[in-house]
Amino acid sequence: MTADMPTETPPLEMSTEVPTEVYEGQFGTFTIEQSDRTEVILYRAGLAVAAGSFAIAVLCVRLAPTVAPTVATLCYFLLWASLGLSLFKIHIYVRPLHRALQAFWAIGGAASLLLALYFHTPLALTAYQRPLTILGIGFTFAALTGIFFKEAFCFNRLETKFLVALVPGLLLGHMAGALSTGTEQTMLSAWAILFAVFAFRKVIQPIPPDIGDKSVFDYLAKERAKQQAA
Repeated sequence: MTADMPTETPPLEMSTEVPTEVYEGQFGTFTIEQSDRTEVILYRAGLAVAAGSFAIAVLCVRLAPTVAPTVATLCYFLLWASLGLSLFKIHIYVRPLHRALQAFWAIGGAASLLLALYFHTPLALTAYQRPLTILGIGFTFAALTGIFFKEAFCFNRLETKFLVALVPGLLLGHMAGALSTGTEQTMLSAWAILFAVFAFRKVIQPIPPDIGDKSVFDYLAKERAKQQAA
């Protein structure tokens, strides 16, 4: 007798795709796909880079004032670029608000570039010595404050509630000359700490809440299509 040869079983193929999740929304069911998750990851990555660059700038202001203007200027432009990534990946139901924040970001970047080319000092030093230049640069931080407001409204985050008041308070206070140097440094440090806390909490937050109710986006898109057709 001859022994039966064992038959080989083909190996199971492991799927690397994330399973599609189905949720019940306000206007029907919707699915969360990998592309949605990627957008949220990019949104949070932009915030993390922005918070990190801002923290570096503040540390230089407090600990290395001789190089602070140059370092803070480089950190500002890095913050601006990473903020742009977040603004193009953020999920906001109100489309006009989303477009307004992107417009603020663009205006702030253009104004910052013009000021950097016009004045011979680093941009951070220009903003400190010439407070009225914040009228242009401030559009960047208005866009950032818009994100803080959205996060405070949607997720009731304590740190963003403080930042919504702290950021414009510091910028407007410096423009008006109403704040002492010590007060400005304290507010700047508080801004950096709260921004870092916010960015860290976004990293560990579950992804689906940042995607939101996609059925609302679909409904609003259909309504806009109807209005355009009419």
